[in-house]
Amino acid sequence: MRFDPAGLPFIGGALLLAFVAGAAVAWFLAIPFVALGAFFAFFFRDPERVPPTEVHAVLAPADGRVIHAGPALKESAPPGEWQQISIFLSPVDVHVNRIPVSGRVTSVSYIPGRFLPAYRHDAGSANERSEIWIDHDGQTVVVRQVVGILARRVVCRVEKGADVRSGERFGIMKFGSRMDVFVPMTATMTVKVGDIVRAGETVIALLH
Repeated sequence: MRFDPAGLPFIGGALLLAFVAGAAVAWFLAIPFVALGAFFAFFFRDPERVPPTEVHAVLAPADGRVIHAGPALKESAPPGEWQQISIFLSPVDVHVNRIPVSGRVTSVSYIPGRFLPAYRHDAGSANERSEIWIDHDGQTVVVRQVVGILARRVVCRVEKGADVRSGERFGIMKFGSRMDVFVPMTATMTVKVGDIVRAGETVIALLH
């Protein structure tokens, strides 16, 4: 099993504490730290995904449950007219994030903010977040990593000017959070509220 690099210090630290506790005091004291290391390994797991071949498909950038699918929420949307898909990640979901659509990254920004529950509609505009704009054959898709109560940091590994392909890994959100995707008004949504999606595999919209 592959693990995201952001998780290695957590996994290694827990196992190191397990060894120290066991060797210095008693081995039964290592059990809680081994369990903690197992939790971190589960959380930072990074399974392989096989993206569909549809060229104009917009893929889910994160695992989780769709909590909004429709006209963009005015209080949190980028300037302009958009449709919005929001995905809520629970602590048991895979938290590695993937590029939703192939193209060129035209903008990457980090916005500091609050740590409201990620399921709240205003979290997209109030919470700490990273925002990536991707140009796909003249159409723009915006993907936004939004932190929550537990998620206190987003890791974004893509830069402005990069050529990206749908399904590629680009970051991770630590310990629960939300992902917003904004697509043009001409796009056709293929998911609805309540749907469970998988990053890099589930088609959430089609561009035209």
